[in-house]
Amino acid sequence: MKAFALAAFALAAMSAPLAAEVIEQDDGHFVTRNSAEIDATPDAVWLLLIDPKQWWSDNHTWSGDAANLSLTPQGGGCFCETLMGDDPETGAALSGSAQHMTVILAQPGKALRMRGALGPLQSEPADGVLTISLQGEGAKTRVTFEYVVAGRIRYPMDQISKAVDGVMKEQLDGLVAAAK
Repeated sequence: MKAFALAAFALAAMSAPLAAEVIEQDDGHFVTRNSAEIDATPDAVWLLLIDPKQWWSDNHTWSGDAANLSLTPQGGGCFCETLMGDDPETGAALSGSAQHMTVILAQPGKALRMRGALGPLQSEPADGVLTISLQGEGAKTRVTFEYVVAGRIRYPMDQISKAVDGVMKEQLDGLVAAAK
């Protein structure tokens, strides 16, 4: 039921007006880019970035709670989520998991790059690469999220690209807010 609610949310978001920054798109791929300035050093931003439970939106998790997220900042590391539950017949605690992305580059204070299809894209034969770059500007850091997605997607590309861009912007906004 939770997966159905998340898919319905994603489809609803596709029809909502979004401040899209889709910088490239065709029938087989799209690229979104969002940037913000944070009043903190790149090292401080990095420490926050690698702890997504502090800034990722609850609305964009399978469990509904970002506290279930973890990220291992090393090549092959997992941006994962624990899915808690109970067996209704026995009451036994059961837990599952979701892999959102796999870390392919971790340069502390500079860049985090992960591969994976987020949210409703996870059920599609598509793949994406999210590069989060940190550029120091004095005591501030310019953070840029660039997400490149390619492959066969059953959603209309112009709609899903805008929806995904809105989700990426929401996550960046969460990182900015958590740094305050």
